[in-house]
Amino acid sequence: MDATAQAVNLLQAATVLLLAPLIAGIAARWKAWTESRRGPSILQPYFDLRKYLRKETLVPQGSSRVFVVAPFLAFGAYLLISMVVPIITPYPIPFASTVDFLGGGLLFGLAGVLTLLVAIDSGSNYAVLGASRTVSFAAFAEPTLIIVFFAVAVITGTNNPYVTNNLLTSSTSAYLSPTHLLVTAAFFLLLLVETGKLPVESAGLMEFGMLEDGRVFEHSGRLLGILRWNGWMKQFLLYSVFLNVFLIPWGMSAQPSLEGAAANILVLAAKLLLLVGVVVLLEATLAKVRLFKIRDFLALSFSLAILSIFAFVVLGAP
Repeated sequence: MDATAQAVNLLQAATVLLLAPLIAGIAARWKAWTESRRGPSILQPYFDLRKYLRKETLVPQGSSRVFVVAPFLAFGAYLLISMVVPIITPYPIPFASTVDFLGGGLLFGLAGVLTLLVAIDSGSNYAVLGASRTVSFAAFAEPTLIIVFFAVAVITGTNNPYVTNNLLTSSTSAYLSPTHLLVTAAFFLLLLVETGKLPVESAGLMEFGMLEDGRVFEHSGRLLGILRWNGWMKQFLLYSVFLNVFLIPWGMSAQPSLEGAAANILVLAAKLLLLVGVVVLLEATLAKVRLFKIRDFLALSFSLAILSIFAFVVLGAP
Protein backbone atom coordinates (compact mmCIF):
# COMPACT_ATOMS: atom_id res chain seq x y z
CA MET A 1 0.00 0.00 0.00
CA ASP A 2 1.69 3.22 -1.16
CA ALA A 3 1.49 6.59 0.56
CA THR A 4 -0.96 8.04 -1.98
CA ALA A 5 -3.41 5.16 -1.56
CA GLN A 6 -3.23 5.51 2.22
CA ALA A 7 -3.88 9.24 1.96
CA VAL A 8 -6.90 8.71 -0.31
CA ASN A 9 -8.27 6.09 2.08
CA LEU A 10 -7.94 8.46 5.03
CA LEU A 11 -9.42 11.34 3.02
CA GLN A 12 -12.49 9.28 2.18
CA ALA A 13 -13.03 8.31 5.82
CA ALA A 14 -12.55 11.94 6.88
CA THR A 15 -15.08 13.04 4.25
CA VAL A 16 -17.73 10.80 5.78
CA LEU A 17 -16.89 11.80 9.35
CA LEU A 18 -16.84 15.54 8.74
CA LEU A 19 -19.47 16.07 6.05
CA ALA A 20 -22.17 13.73 7.38
CA PRO A 21 -23.37 16.26 10.01
CA LEU A 22 -23.34 19.04 7.39
CA ILE A 23 -25.63 17.11 5.03
CA ALA A 24 -28.01 16.49 7.94
CA GLY A 25 -27.92 20.19 8.80
CA ILE A 26 -28.66 21.24 5.21
CA ALA A 27 -31.58 18.80 5.04
CA ALA A 28 -33.03 20.16 8.30
CA ARG A 29 -32.68 23.76 7.10
CA TRP A 30 -34.30 23.08 3.73
CA LYS A 31 -37.12 21.14 5.36
CA ALA A 32 -37.79 24.14 7.63
CA TRP A 33 -38.01 26.39 4.57
CA THR A 34 -40.70 24.15 3.06
CA GLU A 35 -42.67 24.62 6.30
CA SER A 36 -42.31 28.43 6.18
CA ARG A 37 -39.87 28.43 9.10
CA ARG A 38 -36.42 29.92 9.27
CA GLY A 39 -34.99 26.72 10.64
CA PRO A 40 -31.70 25.94 12.38
CA SER A 41 -28.29 26.76 11.02
CA ILE A 42 -26.81 24.18 8.66
CA LEU A 43 -24.00 23.92 11.22
CA GLN A 44 -26.41 23.01 14.03
CA PRO A 45 -25.42 19.30 14.03
CA TYR A 46 -21.81 20.34 14.75
CA PHE A 47 -22.99 22.57 17.61
CA ASP A 48 -25.11 19.72 18.98
CA LEU A 49 -22.25 17.27 18.68
CA ARG A 50 -19.89 19.61 20.56
CA LYS A 51 -22.52 20.05 23.28
CA TYR A 52 -23.08 16.30 23.63
CA LEU A 53 -19.37 15.51 23.81
CA ARG A 54 -18.90 18.05 26.61
CA LYS A 55 -21.81 16.89 28.74
CA GLU A 56 -21.73 14.28 31.47
CA THR A 57 -22.73 10.76 30.47
CA LEU A 58 -25.31 9.05 32.68
CA VAL A 59 -25.79 5.30 32.62
CA PRO A 60 -29.15 3.80 33.70
CA GLN A 61 -29.09 1.66 36.79
CA GLY A 62 -29.09 -2.04 35.92
CA SER A 63 -27.64 -1.66 32.42
CA SER A 64 -24.55 -3.60 31.37
CA ARG A 65 -21.37 -2.67 29.51
CA VAL A 66 -23.30 -3.11 26.27
CA PHE A 67 -24.92 0.26 26.94
CA VAL A 68 -21.52 1.98 26.89
CA VAL A 69 -19.52 -0.11 24.41
CA ALA A 70 -22.05 -0.80 21.63
CA PRO A 71 -22.38 2.81 20.35
CA PHE A 72 -18.61 2.93 19.79
CA LEU A 73 -18.63 -0.46 18.03
CA ALA A 74 -21.40 0.77 15.72
CA PHE A 75 -19.34 3.90 15.07
CA GLY A 76 -16.42 1.67 14.11
CA ALA A 77 -18.63 -0.33 11.72
CA TYR A 78 -19.74 2.81 9.89
CA LEU A 79 -16.16 4.04 9.77
CA LEU A 80 -15.08 0.74 8.21
CA ILE A 81 -17.84 1.00 5.61
CA SER A 82 -16.56 4.47 4.71
CA MET A 83 -13.24 2.89 3.70
CA VAL A 84 -14.59 0.18 1.39
CA VAL A 85 -17.43 1.65 -0.74
CA PRO A 86 -17.26 4.14 -3.65
CA ILE A 87 -17.57 7.58 -2.11
CA ILE A 88 -14.89 9.84 -3.60
CA THR A 89 -13.17 7.40 -5.98
CA PRO A 90 -14.48 5.25 -8.87
CA TYR A 91 -11.51 2.91 -8.41
CA PRO A 92 -10.90 0.52 -5.48
CA ILE A 93 -8.96 1.96 -2.56
CA PRO A 94 -6.72 -0.27 -0.39
CA PHE A 95 -9.39 -1.67 1.95
CA ALA A 96 -12.09 -2.03 -0.73
CA SER A 97 -11.16 -5.65 -1.46
CA THR A 98 -12.07 -6.74 2.08
CA VAL A 99 -15.84 -6.63 1.49
CA ASP A 100 -18.34 -6.44 -1.37
CA PHE A 101 -21.97 -5.29 -1.47
CA LEU A 102 -23.04 -8.16 0.75
CA GLY A 103 -20.24 -7.47 3.23
CA GLY A 104 -21.21 -3.81 3.37
CA GLY A 105 -24.83 -4.79 3.97
CA LEU A 106 -23.75 -7.06 6.82
CA LEU A 107 -21.77 -4.20 8.38
CA PHE A 108 -24.83 -1.95 8.17
CA GLY A 109 -26.84 -4.74 9.78
CA LEU A 110 -24.23 -5.16 12.53
CA ALA A 111 -24.38 -1.45 13.37
CA GLY A 112 -28.18 -1.62 13.44
CA VAL A 113 -28.20 -4.64 15.76
CA LEU A 114 -25.76 -2.92 18.13
CA THR A 115 -28.03 0.12 18.29
CA LEU A 116 -31.00 -2.10 19.10
CA LEU A 117 -29.06 -3.89 21.83
CA VAL A 118 -28.22 -0.55 23.39
CA ALA A 119 -31.90 0.40 23.47
CA ILE A 120 -32.92 -2.92 25.01
CA ASP A 121 -30.10 -2.82 27.56
CA SER A 122 -31.24 0.59 28.80
CA GLY A 123 -34.31 -0.99 30.39
CA SER A 124 -36.51 1.92 29.31
CA ASN A 125 -40.00 1.10 28.04
CA TYR A 126 -39.78 3.94 25.54
CA ALA A 127 -36.44 2.75 24.17
CA VAL A 128 -37.59 -0.87 23.93
CA LEU A 129 -40.76 0.26 22.14
CA GLY A 130 -38.67 2.09 19.56
CA ALA A 131 -36.37 -0.91 19.16
CA SER A 132 -39.21 -3.40 18.75
CA ARG A 133 -40.88 -1.32 16.06
CA THR A 134 -37.58 -0.91 14.26
CA VAL A 135 -37.14 -4.70 14.25
CA SER A 136 -40.64 -5.21 12.85
CA PHE A 137 -39.78 -3.00 9.88
CA ALA A 138 -36.29 -4.46 9.48
CA ALA A 139 -37.90 -7.85 8.89
CA PHE A 140 -39.25 -6.38 5.65
CA ALA A 141 -36.27 -4.15 4.80
CA GLU A 142 -33.48 -6.74 5.05
CA PRO A 143 -34.92 -9.14 2.40
CA THR A 144 -35.36 -6.17 0.07
CA LEU A 145 -31.73 -5.16 0.56
CA ILE A 146 -30.57 -8.70 -0.21
CA ILE A 147 -32.62 -8.81 -3.42
CA VAL A 148 -31.26 -5.41 -4.45
CA PHE A 149 -27.69 -6.65 -4.04
CA PHE A 150 -28.53 -9.86 -5.89
CA ALA A 151 -29.98 -7.86 -8.79
CA VAL A 152 -26.78 -5.81 -8.98
CA ALA A 153 -24.78 -9.03 -8.99
CA VAL A 154 -26.69 -10.53 -11.92
CA ILE A 155 -26.19 -7.36 -13.98
CA THR A 156 -22.40 -7.24 -13.57
CA GLY A 157 -21.58 -10.85 -12.71
CA THR A 158 -20.00 -9.68 -9.44
CA ASN A 159 -21.03 -8.13 -6.16
CA ASN A 160 -18.30 -5.51 -6.23
CA PRO A 161 -19.68 -1.93 -6.15
CA TYR A 162 -16.67 -0.56 -8.04
CA VAL A 163 -17.29 -2.96 -10.92
CA THR A 164 -20.93 -1.87 -10.98
CA ASN A 165 -19.91 1.78 -11.07
CA ASN A 166 -17.50 1.22 -13.97
CA LEU A 167 -20.01 -0.85 -15.97
CA LEU A 168 -22.83 1.67 -15.62
CA THR A 169 -20.49 4.53 -16.47
CA SER A 170 -19.29 2.89 -19.67
CA SER A 171 -22.49 1.19 -20.85
CA THR A 172 -25.66 3.17 -21.58
CA SER A 173 -27.59 -0.02 -22.32
CA ALA A 174 -26.73 -1.42 -18.88
CA TYR A 175 -27.79 1.82 -17.18
CA LEU A 176 -31.10 1.99 -19.07
CA SER A 177 -31.86 -1.71 -18.71
CA PRO A 178 -35.17 -2.53 -16.95
CA THR A 179 -33.26 -4.51 -14.32
CA HIS A 180 -31.13 -1.53 -13.31
CA LEU A 181 -34.00 0.97 -13.40
CA LEU A 182 -36.23 -1.24 -11.26
CA VAL A 183 -33.50 -2.02 -8.72
CA THR A 184 -32.64 1.68 -8.48
CA ALA A 185 -36.27 2.52 -7.74
CA ALA A 186 -36.42 -0.26 -5.14
CA PHE A 187 -33.25 0.98 -3.44
CA PHE A 188 -34.54 4.56 -3.40
CA LEU A 189 -37.74 3.51 -1.63
CA LEU A 190 -35.69 1.47 0.83
CA LEU A 191 -33.39 4.44 1.31
CA LEU A 192 -36.29 6.63 2.45
CA VAL A 193 -37.17 4.12 5.15
CA GLU A 194 -33.62 3.41 6.32
CA THR A 195 -32.81 7.12 6.71
CA GLY A 196 -36.12 8.03 8.38
CA LYS A 197 -37.31 10.19 5.47
CA LEU A 198 -40.55 8.36 4.78
CA PRO A 199 -43.45 10.81 5.22
CA VAL A 200 -44.83 9.31 8.42
CA GLU A 201 -45.10 10.68 11.93
CA SER A 202 -41.67 9.38 12.95
CA ALA A 203 -40.21 12.16 15.09
CA GLY A 204 -40.76 12.95 18.72
CA LEU A 205 -42.12 10.84 21.54
CA MET A 206 -45.70 10.34 20.34
CA GLU A 207 -47.01 6.79 20.11
CA PHE A 208 -46.42 6.68 16.36
CA GLY A 209 -43.05 8.37 16.64
CA MET A 210 -41.09 5.97 18.80
CA LEU A 211 -38.36 5.13 16.31
CA GLU A 212 -35.13 7.15 16.14
CA ASP A 213 -35.84 9.27 19.23
CA GLY A 214 -37.20 6.31 21.14
CA ARG A 215 -34.10 4.15 20.78
CA VAL A 216 -31.82 6.81 22.28
CA PHE A 217 -34.26 8.00 24.94
CA GLU A 218 -32.04 6.96 27.86
CA HIS A 219 -28.76 8.22 26.42
CA SER A 220 -26.98 11.42 27.28
CA GLY A 221 -23.62 13.13 26.93
CA ARG A 222 -20.94 11.48 24.81
CA LEU A 223 -22.97 8.33 24.17
CA LEU A 224 -25.86 10.35 22.76
CA GLY A 225 -23.43 12.33 20.62
CA ILE A 226 -21.90 9.13 19.20
CA LEU A 227 -25.35 7.69 18.44
CA ARG A 228 -26.42 10.88 16.65
CA TRP A 229 -23.16 10.87 14.70
CA ASN A 230 -23.80 7.24 13.76
CA GLY A 231 -27.18 8.20 12.32
CA TRP A 232 -25.68 11.00 10.23
CA MET A 233 -22.92 8.72 8.95
CA LYS A 234 -25.43 6.01 8.01
CA GLN A 235 -27.46 8.53 6.01
CA PHE A 236 -24.35 9.89 4.29
CA LEU A 237 -23.08 6.42 3.36
CA LEU A 238 -26.42 5.22 1.98
CA TYR A 239 -26.85 8.41 -0.02
CA SER A 240 -23.32 8.10 -1.43
CA VAL A 241 -23.74 4.46 -2.46
CA PHE A 242 -27.11 5.20 -4.06
CA LEU A 243 -25.70 8.12 -6.02
CA ASN A 244 -22.31 6.74 -7.06
CA VAL A 245 -23.35 3.17 -7.81
CA PHE A 246 -27.01 3.34 -8.83
CA LEU A 247 -28.33 6.77 -9.84
CA ILE A 248 -25.45 9.03 -10.98
CA PRO A 249 -22.31 6.91 -11.44
CA TRP A 250 -20.64 9.54 -13.63
CA GLY A 251 -18.59 12.62 -12.80
CA MET A 252 -15.83 11.28 -10.57
CA SER A 253 -12.22 11.53 -11.70
CA ALA A 254 -10.48 8.19 -12.14
CA GLN A 255 -7.06 9.77 -11.57
CA PRO A 256 -5.45 7.80 -8.71
CA SER A 257 -4.11 10.80 -6.84
CA LEU A 258 -4.89 12.81 -3.75
CA GLU A 259 -5.77 15.84 -5.90
CA GLY A 260 -8.23 13.83 -8.00
CA ALA A 261 -9.89 12.41 -4.88
CA ALA A 262 -10.17 15.90 -3.36
CA ALA A 263 -11.82 17.19 -6.55
CA ASN A 264 -14.29 14.30 -6.38
CA ILE A 265 -15.46 15.56 -2.97
CA LEU A 266 -16.95 18.58 -4.76
CA VAL A 267 -18.66 16.30 -7.27
CA LEU A 268 -20.07 14.18 -4.45
CA ALA A 269 -21.28 17.31 -2.64
CA ALA A 270 -23.19 18.45 -5.74
CA LYS A 271 -24.82 15.02 -6.08
CA LEU A 272 -25.74 14.97 -2.38
CA LEU A 273 -27.33 18.41 -2.52
CA LEU A 274 -29.44 17.30 -5.46
CA LEU A 275 -30.60 14.16 -3.65
CA VAL A 276 -31.28 16.05 -0.42
CA GLY A 277 -33.40 18.52 -2.37
CA VAL A 278 -35.45 15.70 -3.90
CA VAL A 279 -35.94 13.98 -0.53
CA VAL A 280 -36.95 17.24 1.19
CA LEU A 281 -39.41 17.94 -1.62
CA LEU A 282 -40.95 14.49 -1.16
CA GLU A 283 -41.24 15.02 2.58
CA ALA A 284 -42.97 18.36 2.02
CA THR A 285 -45.39 17.31 -0.71
CA LEU A 286 -46.48 13.81 0.27
CA ALA A 287 -49.13 13.45 2.95
CA LYS A 288 -48.01 11.71 6.12
CA VAL A 289 -49.31 8.19 6.64
CA ARG A 290 -49.74 6.10 9.75
CA LEU A 291 -46.74 4.18 10.99
CA PHE A 292 -47.95 0.70 10.08
CA LYS A 293 -48.10 1.78 6.42
CA ILE A 294 -44.30 1.51 6.36
CA ARG A 295 -44.80 -2.23 5.81
CA ASP A 296 -46.83 -1.52 2.67
CA PHE A 297 -44.10 0.86 1.48
CA LEU A 298 -41.42 -1.78 2.03
CA ALA A 299 -43.60 -4.36 0.28
CA LEU A 300 -43.62 -2.11 -2.80
CA SER A 301 -39.84 -1.80 -2.63
CA PHE A 302 -39.48 -5.58 -2.35
CA SER A 303 -41.82 -6.10 -5.31
CA LEU A 304 -39.76 -3.76 -7.50
CA ALA A 305 -36.58 -5.61 -6.52
CA ILE A 306 -38.16 -8.96 -7.44
CA LEU A 307 -39.38 -7.52 -10.74
CA SER A 308 -35.82 -6.46 -11.54
CA ILE A 309 -34.70 -10.10 -11.27
CA PHE A 310 -37.61 -11.25 -13.46
CA ALA A 311 -36.70 -8.60 -16.02
CA PHE A 312 -33.18 -9.97 -16.18
CA VAL A 313 -34.40 -13.55 -16.54
CA VAL A 314 -36.87 -12.63 -19.30
CA LEU A 315 -34.85 -10.03 -21.21
CA GLY A 316 -31.36 -11.32 -20.46
CA ALA A 317 -28.19 -9.29 -19.94
CA PRO A 318 -28.18 -5.74 -21.35
